[in-house]
Amino acid sequence: MKATKSFTADDVKKKWFMVDLEGVALGRAAARIASILRGKTKPEFTPHDDTGDFVVAVNAGKVLLTGSKPDKKIYRKHTGYLGHLREKKAKDMLQDDPVFPIREAVKGMLPRGVLGRKMLRKLKVYAGAEHPHEAQQPEKITL
Repeated sequence: MKATKSFTADDVKKKWFMVDLEGVALGRAAARIASILRGKTKPEFTPHDDTGDFVVAVNAGKVLLTGSKPDKKIYRKHTGYLGHLREKKAKDMLQDDPVFPIREAVKGMLPRGVLGRKMLRKLKVYAGAEHPHEAQQPEKITL
């Protein structure tokens, strides 16, 4: 009986992909990016190891929020002091820091713990169309 091969991160060649988020729904983009970061698009997928690829996401400021999400979705953080709960609507967050909503959406779709944090480090998000990863020759994919 043949045993199933389990791949490690060293066995898999990592590729670079570039995603243009202009006019794409936030959740759909985050789901596709998360599956690439996990390595689910590869035949060598191993759930307990980082076999995914790098993703460069550009035009984060032009991502779409459908329906009433721009006004009703709220990002919350707490400073640690009593009564210091900070809230910001999604449309304000996209204007102030367009990278944050994309990173948070993808982070929520990755595994929790050390493995998820390692995968999230392979995501590079930029508000505009310019990015410093031309040397890696990222392959452009459409969502």
